[in-house]
Amino acid sequence: MYEIGNLQKVQFLDFGWNYLENGEWSKFRSLPSLSHLSLTYNHFNSVFPVFVLKCRNITFLSLSRNRFTGRIPESLFSNLGKLELLSLHTNSFEGNISSKIGGLINLMVLSLFSNNFSGYIPPEIGNLSNLEILYLHENNLDGEIPSEIGGLTNLKNLALNQNDFSCSIPPEIGNLSNLEFLWLYGNNLAGEIPSEIGGLTNLMVLSLYSNNLSGSIPPEIGNLSNLEFLWLNGNNLAGEIPSEIGGLTNLMVLSLYLNNLSSSIPLEIGNLSNLEGLYLYENNLAGEIPSEIGALTNLRNLSLNQNDFSGSIPPEIGNLSNLEFLWLYGNNLAGEIPSEIGGLTNLMVLSLYLNNLSSSIPLEIGNLSNLEGLYLYENNLAGEIPSEIGALTNLRNLSLNQNDFSGSIPPEIGNLSNLEMLYLHENNLAGEIPSEIGGLTNTKYLYLYSNDFSGSIPLEIGNLSNLESLYLYENNLAGEIPSEIGGLTNLKNLSLNQNDFSGSIPPEIGNLSNLEFLWLCGNNLAGEIPSEIGGLTNLMVLSLYLNNLSGSIPPEIGNLSNLEDLYLYENNLAGEIPSEIGALTNLRNLSLSQNDFSGSIPPEIGNLSNLEMLYLHENKLAGEIPFEIGELKSLLHLDLGENRLSGHLTTWISNFSRLEHLGLHDNEFSGKIPWDLLPTSLRTVWLFNNSFEGSIHPTIGNLSNLLYMFLYSNKLTGQLPSSICNLSSLQFLHLSNNNLEGTIPECLGNFPSLKALRLKANHFSGLIPRTFAKGCSLLSLNFNRNQLEGTLPESITNCEFLEVLDLGNNYIQDSFPFWMETLPVLRVIVLRSNRFHGTIPDTNAKLPFPKLQIFDISHNEFTGSLPMRYLKNFKGMMNVKENETETIGASDPYSGYQESTTLVFKGLELELVRILTTFTTIDLSSNNFHGNIPDCIGNINSLRYLNLSHNSLTGHIPSSIGYITVLESLDLSSNNLTGEIPEPFTKLTFLEVLNVSHNDLVGPIPSGRQFLTFDYSSYMGNSGLCGLPLTKKCEDDEEQKLPQEVHDDGGGDGILDGMTWQSVLMGYGIGILLGIVLGHFILIKWPNVYRIFC
Repeated sequence: MYEIGNLQKVQFLDFGWNYLENGEWSKFRSLPSLSHLSLTYNHFNSVFPVFVLKCRNITFLSLSRNRFTGRIPESLFSNLGKLELLSLHTNSFEGNISSKIGGLINLMVLSLFSNNFSGYIPPEIGNLSNLEILYLHENNLDGEIPSEIGGLTNLKNLALNQNDFSCSIPPEIGNLSNLEFLWLYGNNLAGEIPSEIGGLTNLMVLSLYSNNLSGSIPPEIGNLSNLEFLWLNGNNLAGEIPSEIGGLTNLMVLSLYLNNLSSSIPLEIGNLSNLEGLYLYENNLAGEIPSEIGALTNLRNLSLNQNDFSGSIPPEIGNLSNLEFLWLYGNNLAGEIPSEIGGLTNLMVLSLYLNNLSSSIPLEIGNLSNLEGLYLYENNLAGEIPSEIGALTNLRNLSLNQNDFSGSIPPEIGNLSNLEMLYLHENNLAGEIPSEIGGLTNTKYLYLYSNDFSGSIPLEIGNLSNLESLYLYENNLAGEIPSEIGGLTNLKNLSLNQNDFSGSIPPEIGNLSNLEFLWLCGNNLAGEIPSEIGGLTNLMVLSLYLNNLSGSIPPEIGNLSNLEDLYLYENNLAGEIPSEIGALTNLRNLSLSQNDFSGSIPPEIGNLSNLEMLYLHENKLAGEIPFEIGELKSLLHLDLGENRLSGHLTTWISNFSRLEHLGLHDNEFSGKIPWDLLPTSLRTVWLFNNSFEGSIHPTIGNLSNLLYMFLYSNKLTGQLPSSICNLSSLQFLHLSNNNLEGTIPECLGNFPSLKALRLKANHFSGLIPRTFAKGCSLLSLNFNRNQLEGTLPESITNCEFLEVLDLGNNYIQDSFPFWMETLPVLRVIVLRSNRFHGTIPDTNAKLPFPKLQIFDISHNEFTGSLPMRYLKNFKGMMNVKENETETIGASDPYSGYQESTTLVFKGLELELVRILTTFTTIDLSSNNFHGNIPDCIGNINSLRYLNLSHNSLTGHIPSSIGYITVLESLDLSSNNLTGEIPEPFTKLTFLEVLNVSHNDLVGPIPSGRQFLTFDYSSYMGNSGLCGLPLTKKCEDDEEQKLPQEVHDDGGGDGILDGMTWQSVLMGYGIGILLGIVLGHFILIKWPNVYRIFC
């Protein structure tokens, strides 16, 4: 090759399209006659060949498509002044484009694209007046496009795309009257498109996409009558599409997508008769799709998706017989799918999803024989899936999900042998899954979940050998899981959860070696977990919870080395937790709760170093927690509650640096709580119902992230440390039923997030905190059964969300806190058994205690008449709707905690552990009230419990009480009441407890209905009463006998129906917790009802 360098007279050298490399250009001599040199398409990887610079007569120089590097020598521009074509593209040249390039005044073609040139375009480029082709694209050029470029009036092709040009397009570009191709896409150009661009009347391609252009599309663009391709997509263009665009009658592609264009499509769009691609998607276009679009008969791709189009799909769309792709999804289109759509026989994709289309699928859909993708999901389509859909034999994807389709799956669907994806989920489809579905042998994804399918899974499901995902969950499928499912060896996802499957898990499921997710939860599966499940070595999630599985966990579970989530909770599994579970080192969630597991926690559980959630609660596990559990350093949630675990908490607990939830409640733990070892990351601590002892250490203040602290029902002693004031994020603090003492820290009234503060049944003394701050979030405050004294702080009124206030059984000395009557949502006040005194005055409040439904101020020293104003205005006890029951106060769904309060029934203190809005009570007993019972008490028509006993009330019993038809317990005993028992009392068909003893009542005891159930003790101490069950007969009475045992025949269904007075104490809400055996009260435990304290 180097000998060529001596050919002094050679004029034309072309070494292009070879594999030449590593030229030693220094050996080349001057080639003075050379006019044409092409080294294109080789593998030269040197710097610019310097010998070329000596070839002063050269007019054609092409070094393109090599691996040349470095800069272009400056001398090129002075030495090679005769150049007409300079092609250096597709190399690795770098540096700036020299301003001396303006000296190549004969240049017609300049091609420098696909290099690493940087900097700006020199303005001297405007001197190249003969230039016809300028290719500078795919470099790193930046700055402005120089206005001098407007001097290149012979330019036909200008490609500056894929650089970093910024600023605006110079208006001088409009001078390029011969320009046919303008490529500026893929820069950072901003500003408006200059109207001068309308002067480029020879333009065939205008590509400005993927910039930051703004403003509107200039109407002058309509002058480009020769334009065939217009790409303005991917900018920030706004405003309307100009109607002048209708003048682009040669246009083949109009691409305006990914802008902010608004308003409607101009009707003139119908003039673009040569248009093949119309891309307007992802704008803000609105209005109806114009019927004129039906005139675009050459259209192959119509993309109007992700706009705000409304109205119906125009039937004229059926004229687009060449259409292959129709994308209208993500709009607000409504109405029916037009039957004319059946005329689009070349259509390959029909995408109408995410609209408001209604009615049924037109039968003409079956004409679309070339259709490969049909996407109609997330509309309001209804009716049956037409059998004609079975004619779409080229269909690969059918998505009809999230509509209102009903009826059954047409068996013709089995004809779709090319189908890969069938999505029918979230409809109202019913009936059986047709056996013809077995014909979908190419289907990979079958989604039928969230419908009403019934019957069993057809055995033909086993034919779907390519199936990767089978989702049948949330249906009414029943029967056994067919063994044929074991033939789906490509299956990765199997979701049969939330159906009614019964029988056992088929052992053939172990053949699904590619399975990653297995969801069988929420069925009625029984029997043992098959040992073959150990063959699912790729399994990541195994979810069998909420079934009736029994037996033990098979040791083969240890083979599932990729398992991340194991959910077996709420079954009947028993036996010991197998040690092989320790081999599941990728496990992140392990939930075996709510079973019958026994034995101890295996120490091998400490091998699960990635475990984040460990739920073993509600089993029969016993023994101590193994020390190895401390190796679970990634643990976030640990719940071992409701077992029989014992022992002390030791140093293993300090290893959980990420732990947020600690649940050890309802066990037999003892000893001291190691406060200094508890992780500071804790958010919830459930240690209640154990035998922990000792004091609460000041290091509790380090738990600054704590939200829930439940330590109730232990043996804790000592005072609350002042460091508890550091727990300012606390929402629930429940320390009841311990032996804590001292004063309540003042700061507890200032916690802004605290919702429930329960310290009842301790030995706290001193004053109630005085500083409940503004913005207080408390819903419940319960200090019952302590030794608190002093007065009530009026700052409690800052707790405007307070629903439950229980301060009973203390030593509080104060007058009635009438200032509480403005608390807007207060529902429960219990001040029982304190030293409140004085009268309850009338106030000026328009509607005192507007929500109150439990009012217990019994066993105090109140005097004067009954609080008439309150009894008139207890709106929370009037017209309560039974079907709108809610739970009152703070609750925590995770711990099962619900608000409770204590009330006295027949001298026994009962804890109401779930307060419903339908439970209403007034207890003013054991005070010194006098005067009459006001008639207005009958207006409290939703009252269930009324106790005015042990006062000094006089006058008659108001007959209006007989119209409180839901009343279940009435105690007026130990007063000075006179007159007769009102006859309307016989209407109280729910009344289970009545006590009017020890008054001065006279006359006959009413007969019939509930009165047949009350015994002698209800009336004794009234010498003037007569009639059954008393022995004193009334005049003219016939012979009567006291029934041995009389049941309610009043037709009501009060909470004590079916029991006799001899064995019943009044209860409310869901059930009753009381038995009387040998003179002792026995606790009968039903959930969410009552606990008894004697």
